Amino acid sequence: MADYILSCSSTVDATPEWLEERDIHFVYFNYWLDGKPLKDDFGKTNAPAELYSKMLSGVEAKTSQVGVGEYVEYFEGFLKEGKDILHLTLDSGISGTINAAETARDLLAPKYPERKIYTIDSLTATAGYALLMDKLAELKADGMDIDQLAGWAEDHKREVHVWFESSDLTFFIMGGRISKAAGLIGGMLNVCPIMDIEPDGTLAVKEKARGKRRALRRLTDIIGELGQGKQAYDQKVFVTHSECMGDALAVKKMVEESFPQLAEEVSVFDIGATIGVHTGPGTVVVGFWGTPREDTARGPKLPKRL
Repeated sequence: MADYILSCSSTVDATPEWLEERDIHFVYFNYWLDGKPLKDDFGKTNAPAELYSKMLSGVEAKTSQVGVGEYVEYFEGFLKEGKDILHLTLDSGISGTINAAETARDLLAPKYPERKIYTIDSLTATAGYALLMDKLAELKADGMDIDQLAGWAEDHKREVHVWFESSDLTFFIMGGRISKAAGLIGGMLNVCPIMDIEPDGTLAVKEKARGKRRALRRLTDIIGELGQGKQAYDQKVFVTHSECMGDALAVKKMVEESFPQLAEEVSVFDIGATIGVHTGPGTVVVGFWGTPREDTARGPKLPKRL
């Protein structure tokens, strides 16, 4: 059986060490800050606090997906080593990077006809992306071959639920994800929107909570409503945040107290630059395993902006 590598992008929002421990390879997303091209390198170039400080001071920040040429160079390094590739991209509902990955795959396939290159749209991001990759790494380590693992990923990726809230809507408004009027009203009334990633990968505002504490509590309660096993949920939960560690730790505590039978301690990571440029500071994301996501949106879809 040919050796293969499991791969994702840096928008998985974990850490390089966490990925290395699980033998997961990754390609960097890109962003621009004050006109300078940078890599979304897990905060190495710009730590979250530094990035958000610059953004709040008015420095222009925008994101740039992984291009075809970057994917070709990245994939070919493994192909030359005789390894097959299973790569999961960032959610197509917020980024078109899956198209670049598929183009690179098609360009390389004739040159390496004996190799397998799977490119799969994860339909998730940040905490959910890390949760999915964690499970795939576990299955790979248990001996699942590339064909089986690719099939498993396609069959189960919609079981990953991602819900999030934000107390600072500045960059959601700037990016057109929330209207200025709604953002101003929300700020005055201390309302935090509760959002999710829909089955098609798009983002949607689903609920609104009055106050930060209620919003964080709601993220926890949703696990008991939609998680596999509901109140008996016992699988992993991942939390990511954009420079609001106190809020992330509050959710971690709520989740662990509400679901004492969890498989392990809740994992907490920083949101990386790619997602953070669009959320700004003050966002908390929760990823957990649930029943397959169905199209039950009760609020407006948010535009693709990455």
